[in-house]
Amino acid sequence: MDDEGRRRVFPDAHHDVEHTQEVPDTPQTRAPAYRLAFADPDFLCRDELRPVRLQLELLKPEMVMAERGIESTIVLFGGSRIPPPAERDTARTETLAELSRFYEEAREFARLMTLKSMESYGRENVIVTGGGPGVMEAGNRGAMEAGGASIGLNIVLPHEQAPNEYVTPDLCFNFHYFGIRKMHFLLRANAVAVFPGGFGTLDETFETLTLIQTERMKRVPILLFGEEFWRRIINWEALAEAGTISPEDLELFRFVDTAAEAMEAIETWDQGSSR
Repeated sequence: MDDEGRRRVFPDAHHDVEHTQEVPDTPQTRAPAYRLAFADPDFLCRDELRPVRLQLELLKPEMVMAERGIESTIVLFGGSRIPPPAERDTARTETLAELSRFYEEAREFARLMTLKSMESYGRENVIVTGGGPGVMEAGNRGAMEAGGASIGLNIVLPHEQAPNEYVTPDLCFNFHYFGIRKMHFLLRANAVAVFPGGFGTLDETFETLTLIQTERMKRVPILLFGEEFWRRIINWEALAEAGTISPEDLELFRFVDTAAEAMEAIETWDQGSSR
């Protein structure tokens, strides 16, 4: 039962904040010490309050998603610099222009998965992205085109931090801490789709693989879109041959090239690897 549904014994916090704005204007009431602690941005931003801020960033999206009834998600990782095909001529490099096809694959994968999600009234397999441009935009766009909701987990950065226009507004979150943002990516994950990208994509991918490898996270399908790209930048077999990972660790993920292949891979994941 929420606060509105039960008889309130103590004053509402909003009421007290409003009440402090109505008190006489005196040196005492203007002093920072007089501010309510939870309504004092300067106090909350102190270094000593970092544990509280970490908790708040963990709690706020968790509460909102729980209130929306979201039980599981499909995660999309991928590069913010990959343009839609219509803008491939503006790409910084020839390779980025070629990778623009994965914008459409991400868009289609999100559309297909959202149609499936809507069978559970949007509670299961909701698309979640980093909320930015490129592949992230494609994921949120595909979900919107299917008529469903999608989540965006933005983070404050000097560049590329603005949310794309396709994120469902009341599921668009903003983070200060990378670590808490990563937790929210995986807390409800039923599958992880990884498209070509840069440092951020690699970071998120290898952290996910590490969590599963070390059994700190249950095994879920991990789909690497673009086998040629992934084999070019990472010699996966060399890691196993060197003994730095086990041969069976290569079964933690599969390569796919299209949205249709990804959907089939998720449906057949428990039937063995198709690498």
